[in-house]
Amino acid sequence: MSESNPGERARNVIIIGSGPAGHTAGIYAARANLRPLLFEGVVKGGIPGGQLMITNDVENYPGFPAKVTGPDLMTAFRAQSEHQGVEILSEDVNKVDFSQRPFRVWAGDDDTLYTAQTVIIATGAQAKWLNLPTEDALKGKGVSACAVCDGAFFRNQDVMVVGGGDTAMEESMYLSGICKSVTLVHRRRDFRASKTMQDRVLKNPKIHVIYDSAVDEILDVSKGEVTGARVRNLRTNEVTDVAITGFFVAIGHTPNTELFKGQLELHDNGYIKTKPGTTQTNVPGVFASGDVQDFVYRQAVTAAGTGCMAALEAERWLAQNGAH
Repeated sequence: MSESNPGERARNVIIIGSGPAGHTAGIYAARANLRPLLFEGVVKGGIPGGQLMITNDVENYPGFPAKVTGPDLMTAFRAQSEHQGVEILSEDVNKVDFSQRPFRVWAGDDDTLYTAQTVIIATGAQAKWLNLPTEDALKGKGVSACAVCDGAFFRNQDVMVVGGGDTAMEESMYLSGICKSVTLVHRRRDFRASKTMQDRVLKNPKIHVIYDSAVDEILDVSKGEVTGARVRNLRTNEVTDVAITGFFVAIGHTPNTELFKGQLELHDNGYIKTKPGTTQTNVPGVFASGDVQDFVYRQAVTAAGTGCMAALEAERWLAQNGAH
């Protein structure tokens, strides 16, 4: 959009992010005739389409009985957004100002200024990884950061989980109900997880814990699938190969909230605070949906649900404030 047409840069709704939450918000906002503008550009290391873009097969999204790849699912989301009239810009959002209305959003290489009566944030979160070359090579081929998403692919198989917090405990317990065995690897002797979660894991006969250890390598890139993991004891330096077919990294997620620090209230873990049962942030007219505000469920279907909520709430807010 050119500098000569500032009116086209003034919107009822600007959506930042292009995963299931962002596109669902766009679809609902467009159908309400709000002329939404959606920025799908990379935000703090993310990719257009969100985490599903690095997910091979999705079997738990409703409406796809024969499963669907993550990229195909997000292609369908995007096509539906465009069909409903969402304007999509493949640009990064560089800065926001929520201190006054209309809200201000700067985007693109030339820092073009856009204004909005309401903003829906759907920038998502990123899984933390071990940063091993073999891990990266086998993502989607046996390496995952979501047991609920991918655990069913490893039914009655031997798998490994890396981590020591509540997430690692929850993933291990979930997988123990599906898989033949779960090996939990933790760098220290003491877990960070709550005592209750620790007790459940340690009493589970299908979960074996390896303490004071780290994974050096995931096997076998040459075969294009996970066949094992090379585990090193950090005290003795002894190396052991553990036979597994699934490898789950459970060391947490990082929400893409760098843009909003100092602008919105965040939880201690960096996720955007929303009022319970809503997508409302502490700034009236600014809404947050999807994994950027959800550190409990973190599923595509729940993200889409909160995207719908955000659009409906934005529409009502605009009507109540005489801006729509």
